Amino acid sequence: MPRPRKWRHICAMPERKVFGPLDVPADRNGTVTMLVDEYETIRLIDLDGLTQEECAQQMNVARTTVQGIYAAARKKLALALVEGRVLVIEGGDYTLCDGQHPFCRHRACRRGRGRGRRQGGPTPLAMSKAREEDE
Repeated sequence: MPRPRKWRHICAMPERKVFGPLDVPADRNGTVTMLVDEYETIRLIDLDGLTQEECAQQMNVARTTVQGIYAAARKKLALALVEGRVLVIEGGDYTLCDGQHPFCRHRACRRGRGRGRRQGGPTPLAMSKAREEDE
């Protein structure tokens, strides 16, 4: 019997869940689905500047697990950019932060909200204008 998957600890859900090129129809090149825990790994390592070890502590997983998640996330991000595919962020095995995790560094969690940022403006992945899911 395989070992059950460990739930990843996530502090911030993405403000936008769909990204892609504006000059190509969404179904032309296909889509790439990035899991929420893969998004969180990109956010923590590339945007917040955490090491893989610090990221692993915050997400409550092993460092080797973070290595695998990070490699998969970078491959999916590269596919979306290079091949002009739509990137959709959804799914995965995760729990949202309740603001009580000892390693949490996200500012929303320190206030006890645990839902990420809510101000306007471009997102960290603003490589192109985010598509609305209804389109």
